Amino acid sequence: MTSTVDEAPRNLLVAPNQHGTFQTIGEAMQAAPDGGVLTISEGTYAETFELLDRKLTLRAAIGATVVLDGRDCDWPVLCARGGSLTLRSIELRGRVGGIHADSAKLTMEGCTVSAPVGPAISVRNCPETDLRDCTISGAAEGIVLDSTSGRISGTSVENISGDGVVVGFGADPAIAGCTISGCGQRGVYVYQYAQPVIENCDVSRTGRDGISVAQQSNPTIRSTTIHDVRGVGIDFGTGCAGVVDRCRIDNTASPAIRIAPGASPEVIEQAAAASTVIGNELEALLLDLDNMVGLAGVKAEVRAVIDEIQVNEWRRSAGLAVGSVSHHLIFAGAPGTGKTTVARTYGKLLQSLGVLTGGQFREVSRRDLVGQYVGHTAEKTATVFEETKGGVLFIDEAYTLSRQIGSGNDYGQEAIDTLVKLMEDHRDEVAVIVAGYTAEMVNFLDANPGLASRFSKTIEFDNYSPADLVEIIGRMAGDGDYELDGATQPILTGHFAAIANSPNYGNAREARRLFEAARKSQSQRLRSLGRMPDATELRTLLPADIAAAAEYARSAHRVS
Repeated sequence: MTSTVDEAPRNLLVAPNQHGTFQTIGEAMQAAPDGGVLTISEGTYAETFELLDRKLTLRAAIGATVVLDGRDCDWPVLCARGGSLTLRSIELRGRVGGIHADSAKLTMEGCTVSAPVGPAISVRNCPETDLRDCTISGAAEGIVLDSTSGRISGTSVENISGDGVVVGFGADPAIAGCTISGCGQRGVYVYQYAQPVIENCDVSRTGRDGISVAQQSNPTIRSTTIHDVRGVGIDFGTGCAGVVDRCRIDNTASPAIRIAPGASPEVIEQAAAASTVIGNELEALLLDLDNMVGLAGVKAEVRAVIDEIQVNEWRRSAGLAVGSVSHHLIFAGAPGTGKTTVARTYGKLLQSLGVLTGGQFREVSRRDLVGQYVGHTAEKTATVFEETKGGVLFIDEAYTLSRQIGSGNDYGQEAIDTLVKLMEDHRDEVAVIVAGYTAEMVNFLDANPGLASRFSKTIEFDNYSPADLVEIIGRMAGDGDYELDGATQPILTGHFAAIANSPNYGNAREARRLFEAARKSQSQRLRSLGRMPDATELRTLLPADIAAAAEYARSAHRVS
């Protein structure tokens, strides 16, 4: 009688310089039957392999550090096509990719993978993938999954120059309990009909969005924390759906969750508050811009810039090519034409689009950038620039930095030269806006051959018309709980028309000066009544108040 006993997988020991063992992994692979287990002793093995329809397990001996080093090769350290491959406690150091699996069952546990060129782990057409407690670092891309199912758990993806995890072409893995940080691009990029489940993960310190969803994908993102990323927390492109459930999103660009027109994810619980501002914040900021008095040309130019940036973001979300766009602008025009106000709004618009992360606004002039000796200026300028990262650096009267108009030394030129380099090296981190009179700004741009090319466009701020200034002073009155008597309008119009061509005409500043002078005039008039005025009298600015203020303002212009 013959009995059949299931045989245990054959175990082959790789131990260089030990008799009776395999000296290289390659020798052991050739000798191993399907299902064989290679136990590898301590050491660095300069070996790479391409396995075709093999079923093998590679594991480090207990307590051993085993490194497969393929950094001198132009291909992945391990390439498995068909069959199954299991790696346990193995470190793979590649140059062009760490491991590539195609139509193979891939299992990795406690492994470390790095590859400065290409993805650390690339898996395609694999119905069973199991990556557990691995560390991926120092790679161009972390983990790339195409048309693949399975599970990634307890894995750390860090220090990646591109995307941390890429899930595409209908892949539907479960990604659970993973940490993804320090990525130059997106933390997780989901595209081409992919349907992953991302649960209990932590995504942080990404150069763009924390999680980006594009091209008809439908992920479930549950109980995941996204924080300290330069882009928005989660971005859903047109045509995408999915679920965002009980996620915490903190210190990201605004909005926390961006949903493009035509996308339909369900956002519930903690993230619900963030969903209410998606799109609304941008439109509210554009409405604020539209509500500014006058400046029709400026509004059109700013809207054109914002439209281009938003379309580029949509293209990027759809996986399409995007050209380089500079966010630096030149605001040319006289003082008091709204340049600072528009610059602040522009910065908020860039933040709402996820272009800027901090949204802070820093206004500086020559004295904030120029030092007292050669070398001091570069240091001051670099410090200001560093402190403004993530926001808008607004340089008023920028032309005073150029040699032609500066104080006679070269320190202003040093600031310009330093700015040119910083604007190129950090073009996606700070929006620089330089402002000043139109003619003088031409001289400013001539101060450095590369300066003009750093700015995307020049926006001209025309002087306010008398009608504009009447509207501005009316708004000032309303904001201060005052009312203008109806008979004051012709006085105001005549006054602004009379001073429009004066040498030091200040545009909206003239409206501010006139309003303050009118308040003082009203105070003097009411104080002379000999009684306490009623609420209407306290609120109303009469023609006499405006006329007295206008006469005072005109005399000030004549003196100046």
